[in-house]
Amino acid sequence: MSSTAGIVGAGVLGRMMAVELNARGWAVSLYDRDTEKGEDSCSWTGAGMIAPYCELEAAEQIVTELGVYSKDKWPGWLERLAEPVFYKSLGSLVVAHPNDRDELLRLRRRVLENAPRPDIMEDVGIDRIRELEPELAERFRSGLYFPFEEHLDNRDLMRALGETIRRKDIEWNCGTEVTAVESNAVVIGDTRHTFDWVLDCRGLGAQPDLPHLRGVRGELLYLHAPEVNLSRPVRLMHPRYSIYIVPRAGHVYVVGATAIESDNRGPITVRSALELLSAAYTVHTGFAEATLIESSVNCRPGFPDNLPRILPDQGLIRINGLYRHGFLIAPALVDIVCEFIDEGSTHPLAEGIMDAWQL
Repeated sequence: MSSTAGIVGAGVLGRMMAVELNARGWAVSLYDRDTEKGEDSCSWTGAGMIAPYCELEAAEQIVTELGVYSKDKWPGWLERLAEPVFYKSLGSLVVAHPNDRDELLRLRRRVLENAPRPDIMEDVGIDRIRELEPELAERFRSGLYFPFEEHLDNRDLMRALGETIRRKDIEWNCGTEVTAVESNAVVIGDTRHTFDWVLDCRGLGAQPDLPHLRGVRGELLYLHAPEVNLSRPVRLMHPRYSIYIVPRAGHVYVVGATAIESDNRGPITVRSALELLSAAYTVHTGFAEATLIESSVNCRPGFPDNLPRILPDQGLIRINGLYRHGFLIAPALVDIVCEFIDEGSTHPLAEGIMDAWQL
């Protein structure tokens, strides 16, 4: 008889957990209050950067280790999905305006101090920038290039995971409000659904059970810019925050900032929109003629130290606090959890994020 798993939360992590456990022979039930599209999930509001080395700017070493592991797993994950996903492995380019060059140098020092290998970052001048991104060469004379980083379309990924789930023997309960998550049980109204394991992947929806969890606001603009030709994510260093511009198919670009300390999920403010648009224009003047397709806002779940946590109990395991690293580290978290509940072993990367923090 198959082992049974109830997964609560169908963001990117919940969907990947469902696909992986199904592949391992588990009988899986997935619950979420959102629609299959997942527009209410923070996974819908993401840039999809697989950039473990750029994250050395501010993240702890364990995030880089999880990200490097996951980066190598993403191609295999994408191959097993029912539909294609926009995915590029062209690295990341980091630049700064002359007045903000100290921020670029700070990132360079931070990476050199913590780099797991010597070739993850390249100092680039105008000729190399012209080779990488010809349209930026006249505006930026120096920068940093991270050749081993990647990016994908997060919404493509959500759609492809959803289609994969529909084609598998996975019970998907959309539009379902879960009343409580318990050991070996998912409670919906007056009904308890019992499982060998329950996986809580609710993000901020788990705040009643994880009181130290906070929301970190993410704001993105989607621009259609036919006059802009960028191949890879471009980060613009700034004393207050880093701005990123991430290409999608068809001359669409996602423009956002790394993190805003707020749990407000209201619409983007005029100030934020102006800052993002102005920053994009200073990177490439072609954004002046771009069309604003959409603004997207959501809150990512973060613990006080911004590290993810896998919190096991009898018949219940909570995976949360992915902060702004969800797409970067999701494959690693899936493997850690599956090894623990399916094989009874502890993955080497679990140290520091599993059972290391008290509720």
